[in-house]
Amino acid sequence: MFDSQKQTLVPDLLATCAATIPPVEQAMEAATEKIRAATVADGRVSSHMLEEHQFAAHGLAWYTTYLEALRQMHAWAVRLEHAGKFTEFEQLMLQIGFGEYLWQIWGGIPMSQGEVVRLQDLGLGQAEQNPLAVEPVMMLTQQGNTHAARDRLVTLIRDRDGAATAGDCGLDEELGMIRDQFRRYADEKIMPCAHEWHMKDELIPMEVIGDLADMGVFGLTIPKEHGGFGLTKASMCVVSEELSRGYIGVGSLGTRAEIAAELIIAGGTDDQKAKWLPLLASGEILPTAVFTEPNTGSDLGSLRTRAVQDENGEWKVTGNKTWITHAARTHMMTLLARTDPDTTNYSGLSVFLAEKEPGTDEAPFPADGMTGGEIGVLGYRGMKEYELAFDGFRVKDENLLGGVTGQGFRHLMQTFESARIQTAARAIGVAQYAMEISLKYAIDRKQFGKEILAFPRIRSKIAMMAVEIMIARQLTYFSARKKDNGQRCDLEAGMAKLLGARVAWAAADNGLQIHGGNGFALEYPISRVLCDARILNIFEGAAEIQAQVIARRLLEKAPQAPASWGLKTAV
Repeated sequence: MFDSQKQTLVPDLLATCAATIPPVEQAMEAATEKIRAATVADGRVSSHMLEEHQFAAHGLAWYTTYLEALRQMHAWAVRLEHAGKFTEFEQLMLQIGFGEYLWQIWGGIPMSQGEVVRLQDLGLGQAEQNPLAVEPVMMLTQQGNTHAARDRLVTLIRDRDGAATAGDCGLDEELGMIRDQFRRYADEKIMPCAHEWHMKDELIPMEVIGDLADMGVFGLTIPKEHGGFGLTKASMCVVSEELSRGYIGVGSLGTRAEIAAELIIAGGTDDQKAKWLPLLASGEILPTAVFTEPNTGSDLGSLRTRAVQDENGEWKVTGNKTWITHAARTHMMTLLARTDPDTTNYSGLSVFLAEKEPGTDEAPFPADGMTGGEIGVLGYRGMKEYELAFDGFRVKDENLLGGVTGQGFRHLMQTFESARIQTAARAIGVAQYAMEISLKYAIDRKQFGKEILAFPRIRSKIAMMAVEIMIARQLTYFSARKKDNGQRCDLEAGMAKLLGARVAWAAADNGLQIHGGNGFALEYPISRVLCDARILNIFEGAAEIQAQVIARRLLEKAPQAPASWGLKTAV
């Protein structure tokens, strides 16, 4: 059963992993029913009761995320096996990943530092936990994530010169070619400059934006009939990951155009699509998302910025916005405002495609009726963050998205799946770079007569970085495939974002620890990566909000085990 030389379970690792999933599903079904009983009234999830049982509900979100992650890791391994690519390297990653996540499912999942949720927190007594005590679970928890397995995995990683993806990601030929192209660009044009941009708190050079436009980044998923390439969300994941591996600011540039295009494709008029989509695809115009307000955060229903139509049909926007990324340079704002003053919830909101003049260093916001100021930040600096104030800022009536008021919240919800998939992909890229530079440092740094990579705990940190990155990657690719197939994937996208952000932070934090005191020095890139990684757990829905959204979806109705979750279909 156990090959001591290779450190992998043989010959039935795939079957053993598959056999652990039904017991976890059984436990989650029981937990879901218990939490549903405590939070659902009159057939609806009660916000008050959900808040009262928030720890359990958020714990359910995390446990279910782990369950989906195990499903997707197994599906990834089966695909590799069928393709004849399931080598010792991938076997070790699968074995370690299952061994670790099953132990955490059994003993407690860290939702954050100091917050560990356990099965009993979900309302499961010992009798309801007993189904987990089956031989496959016991085997993987005892023999999966061993020091010997982690040690061997790091040896293989080093033999590959720390190859960036540390294992076969399961990409098809087209996606593999896209990855290679953007990895080369990140290696040659972004990584040598990224730390200087961060240290000087500089905007990413326009030359880089021009390169991205030439490579089609801004039109990657825009339909061909509107000037784009019409590629998949999976391709955008690969591009975002590789560019973010170079520098998260560069990886996030494509997100601006992606979200603006999604809003227009889903809710725009034919004229709006014809006007804006080709300009976005070519990079001729740069957009920014103007949604968040001071003191509202994720509570968009409390939004106060208002738009009032004058006698000429133009809209005048008044109010304040904050945490607006890349606001100064851009030509167009997807601007969320309240068009019905009698509403105090989501129903009176509308989105505008508000045109503005790009600013300069001397005059960042030259447009009439609009002012702004920069927000100093720890990381994620390449596009800069701003506070904006509008005082009678004019928007043409033709730029009301869809030509109908009151649809803003619905329009925005349609973009959240893609935005969270993208954030998960960016997190993977950040984590990947943290692992790569930490591995190199551990090889180069000598202590007590040998490189520090020789020390077991350093090797364990590197191994777990590689394994968790692959887990988050497969969960992210799965959500992207669902999106590409036209299936609802807000649950899966939320899970990918929730886990990916934590994986990025863990990789950056452990990477800094590997660097020791040098990691605390600003001159080392790992200090930047730590700052960049921290934002991933906050934007596009903080982890707590994300867990709340996932929990509510799980509790809204009895789970029906969608076909896409099944092992056969996922293969």
